[in-house]
Amino acid sequence: MRYLNISIFFLLFLSCGEKQEKVFPQKSQLISSVYASATIQPDSIYQVYAVVAGILDDNLVEEGDLVKKGDAILQVNNRTPKLNSENAYLTLQQSKENFQGNAAILKSIEDDIYAAQLKFNNDSINFARQKRLWDQNIGSKAEFDTQKLAYELSKNQLRQQKSSYARTKNDLETALQQAKNSYSSSKIIAEDYTINSKINGKVYALFKEPGELINTLEPLGAIGSATDFKIEMLIDEVDIIKIKIGQTTLVTLDAYPMEVFTASVSKIYPKKDETSQTFKVEAIFESPPKVLYPGLAGEGNIVISEKENALTIPREYLVEGNKVITEDDTVTVKVGAENLERIEIISGITENDMILKPIK
Repeated sequence: MRYLNISIFFLLFLSCGEKQEKVFPQKSQLISSVYASATIQPDSIYQVYAVVAGILDDNLVEEGDLVKKGDAILQVNNRTPKLNSENAYLTLQQSKENFQGNAAILKSIEDDIYAAQLKFNNDSINFARQKRLWDQNIGSKAEFDTQKLAYELSKNQLRQQKSSYARTKNDLETALQQAKNSYSSSKIIAEDYTINSKINGKVYALFKEPGELINTLEPLGAIGSATDFKIEMLIDEVDIIKIKIGQTTLVTLDAYPMEVFTASVSKIYPKKDETSQTFKVEAIFESPPKVLYPGLAGEGNIVISEKENALTIPREYLVEGNKVITEDDTVTVKVGAENLERIEIISGITENDMILKPIK
């Protein structure tokens, strides 16, 4: 009975030994990468906000519509601003007419100046003639004084008319400029009630329906590029220092499960998201899929290094971070680059050393 028990134990031991997996280290290309969750977003996407509060009159576009920069996309109720703009326009036209038109106030003053100039010229001639006579002791003192007084009065009248012209012209110019400013201001206010696209792109979302109350704090829609897309990836803070602009990124998308797309890191955001403890990184497709939608999810692997003919072992064969189990003993090794599947062995074992998979 004792011998039977020993035999069973021995057989069980051999059976367990036969099940333990073994491999030889292999030389192969080792690609080291940083993993990241990936989300597709249109390039230049932004949320649309109103600069005034009010009632939404109309959505002038629909989701999926293509728009050009400056196209109207949303209309807020603007009856009062529109009336104010029309009144400001009428005031502007009246100011232009007063300053430049056929019934201009300045034209009347110019006529008065012309008449005053003629009278002054006539009085000046009469006074000069009377003065010459008086210098020759011809004529009476009363006639001389009368001509002199007429000359001085017409001179003062002409000066006053010219002064009135300059003052009136300045007042009219000021009024015209003020009318222009008021009209421009009213147009800006009225235009604030029409929300326009800032870019050439596509309408991806509209959040409000006509008749709803809107304010300046809530987004009304989202617009982004219709053709160019970017890959947004979230990188763990322990890996962010390994990321550099231009690094190759291998991307898989849930919508394209059988394909791997190549991209390149284009932007690294320096601020950490304290909630997720991650940094955001953007990449650009080298050859994007034909059809993309905002929010498509997937995974990205940013290539940190590539090494040819590296001696590697499967990750699961490494023990305690720097040891492997050989057929004879546990050996300490020096490790190098690694990826999700394999680890480089720099020293400690060779291609000829069989190693055993640890039993868990």
